[in-house]
Amino acid sequence: MHTTYRLNANELDEKFIQSLKALFKDKDIEIMVSELDELAYLLRTEANKERLLKAMANVEKGENLVEVKIGDLQ
Repeated sequence: MHTTYRLNANELDEKFIQSLKALFKDKDIEIMVSELDELAYLLRTEANKERLLKAMANVEKGENLVEVKIGDLQ
């Protein structure tokens, strides 16, 4: 079985450990830890990549930008 968990290091707690123990019971497991590069993660799918590259080009050209006033946010 292969299972991937993506979480913030601050979310690691006893409850998480207990859920791993319950899921895998008496089996040997391997735990690998890697830090995620958010941009690389978002660029993994072609649709996301195209959308992000288009958005970056828009910013560079100053086109199709949306201005939000801080006071309008709730």
